[in-house]
Amino acid sequence: MALWRALRRGGLRQVVICPGSRSAPLAVAAALLEPAGLALHTALDERSAAFFALGLARALGAPAAVLTTSGSAVAQLLPACVEADHGTIPLLLISADRPARLKGCGANQSVNQEHFLRSSCRAFLQGEVSGLGGMDPQAVEALAHSCLLHCLGRTGGPPPGAVHLNLPLEEPLHGDGATLAELAADLAAEGSAAPAGSPADRAAGGPAVPAAASTSAPAIPGAPRSGHDLDLDPDQPGVVVAGPWRGSPAQWGAHRQALLRWQRRSGWPVLADGLSGLRGDGELELVCGYDLLLEQPAAQWRVPQVLRLGSLPASRRLERWLAALDARQVLVSEGDPRPLDPLGRIGGQDPSGLAGWLARLEARRPDGHAGAPSPEALAKAGAWRRAEAALQALLERELPPGGRAEAAGGPAAWSEPALARTLARLLPAGLPLMLANSSPVRDWETFAAGPGPARPVLGFRGASGIDGTLSEACGLAQGYGACLLLSGDLALLHDSNGWLWRPQLKGRLTVVLIDNQGGGIFEQLPIRCGPEAGLDFERLFAMPQPLDPLALAALHGVPAREVVAPAALPAQLAWALELPFSLLVVRTDRRRDAALRQRLRTMASTILRP
Repeated sequence: MALWRALRRGGLRQVVICPGSRSAPLAVAAALLEPAGLALHTALDERSAAFFALGLARALGAPAAVLTTSGSAVAQLLPACVEADHGTIPLLLISADRPARLKGCGANQSVNQEHFLRSSCRAFLQGEVSGLGGMDPQAVEALAHSCLLHCLGRTGGPPPGAVHLNLPLEEPLHGDGATLAELAADLAAEGSAAPAGSPADRAAGGPAVPAAASTSAPAIPGAPRSGHDLDLDPDQPGVVVAGPWRGSPAQWGAHRQALLRWQRRSGWPVLADGLSGLRGDGELELVCGYDLLLEQPAAQWRVPQVLRLGSLPASRRLERWLAALDARQVLVSEGDPRPLDPLGRIGGQDPSGLAGWLARLEARRPDGHAGAPSPEALAKAGAWRRAEAALQALLERELPPGGRAEAAGGPAAWSEPALARTLARLLPAGLPLMLANSSPVRDWETFAAGPGPARPVLGFRGASGIDGTLSEACGLAQGYGACLLLSGDLALLHDSNGWLWRPQLKGRLTVVLIDNQGGGIFEQLPIRCGPEAGLDFERLFAMPQPLDPLALAALHGVPAREVVAPAALPAQLAWALELPFSLLVVRTDRRRDAALRQRLRTMASTILRP
């Protein structure tokens, strides 16, 4: 009880509980604190639980906790822990454990779980090895604050991420009814002890991390440079490359305003990743089709300066262009001091955020930030703008909202690039969108930049896996209040236990499933060969599954429909968005879509020819 109360006072609001005997005292104590504002969610699958908490923490910008029993249950947390590491998402992973006397002697369910998550955690913390019950209240309080400070990246080292808190528990584990009733009465008499203020403020104001309580991740190499190493000249041409947004929701407003101020002064175009959160922003001059425009880089794209924001977009063509560019490159991240330059081209990295970087630059060059963009910078930006407009006009012709007929007079057929572009236009402004890895996130990046309102667009591209896709989306829906997931069939099936969140989900989740009978991403890679008999592509890579997604959704009580024709999508989408949990299935042909993507790339490359 003391641990949960300390975490609650420090700002923890969300806990996902998985069943287990060794963790029973912690689960019961958390439930007793539910009336005091500790929101509880339950899950029988630890991997699904961790990804639900990951989505919840991402949406709220505050730590979410997962509680598991001992043994292999702890290992199920690793995929979400990896993603929290890459995505700088605060996640508290709490595992119950056997006391020291039962470790290393062959006792049942006694494993070396202390080591399962270390490589991807900000810190590993542990209660007394003889049992949590033997710790004094001050030590428990310090342990709780250490967890939150490491989760939120407030230790002066790594950014926000996952923390593993391992708690040995000695028997007896289960209290009797009279004891629990007495505890509940005491808590009710006290009322909520939770103080006001945001979780980040509470954690930041807590006591310092005791040196002996934590075994943190190793120090990060390559400390950011400072001063003039990070300067860029707004009077000279350049471009901004905005990667996936990994800051907290609280940082977004200052980030966007700083970017708008820099663009108005410098005139530099912004190459905006699909996950940057910038697309649809009517005040910024954005280039969204750079992945197609850089198929054959033109001479007019050469610039002497590049401002890179956060991690790189996942475009190989953009990477090749940046690597070959003879330009000064500066990288600014939102609180992440880790090396984020796989190309090895930056002259300096500032982890204090774009607003802080720009404020310091303006302070050093007050006169240089009072003017307007130079004619040369405007000319360079104009070339990007004209190419972007021509590209989007091409995509409008080739990917019409109603779909293209397969033959003269034939029915309109779905394509995955056209679906991405159509959804960008149809989805309500502000509705958070999660893109599953593999084809959906790539098609959105490349083809979905047509007319459409701004919205949060989320993807978990750190490790680029398909683990936990549906559970993440459920967590996002719970945190935001509503979310739409665009997923492929294998990614959704890989996390089919995510459907089990339906009975307790309070936010609305709409799932749009692209069913192309297997791993469509592999059609876009140079794997197929001729003659086809030499490689069993379907068995080794595509791996189509016979399960009907409509039947699977119905089994879990989720209303589902197939969208047979593109023209029916607006009505079907309106139906789905009104429901608490729904599924729309769109069936496509992955080989035909692979050919379409290649044809569009070829057509786009002609835009820049004289």
